[in-house]
Amino acid sequence: MKTTLRRKLRLHRKQRVKTKTQRHPEKLRLTVFKSAKHIYAQIVNDQERKTLVSESTASQVFKKQMKYGGNVKAAGLVGSMLGEKAAQAGIKEVYYDRNGFIYAGRVKALADAVREKGVKF
Repeated sequence: MKTTLRRKLRLHRKQRVKTKTQRHPEKLRLTVFKSAKHIYAQIVNDQERKTLVSESTASQVFKKQMKYGGNVKAAGLVGSMLGEKAAQAGIKEVYYDRNGFIYAGRVKALADAVREKGVKF
């Protein structure tokens, strides 16, 4: 019962954020999804409907560096890896779509790590 309410509240926040992202269709979107064990991040071009850059704790590159992906340290590593890929692709500015998740903990750590690599949002 409690998890159903949490999920419903997250989806409501997600819808609220989605309306804001749709106001800027020309900007690239950095979207984040987290589960208990992993965190996934990708930069998407919504006009062309293509993923330009992606990274997650489930990738083989990440698993070589860390074993567990469900903590803040892992999210920071994913953010820095994604920021490096974005810099190589020439991406300088994105719109941050936290996907309804509260901006704290792993979501914040990932965002801060991407910002450190030079991507603005």
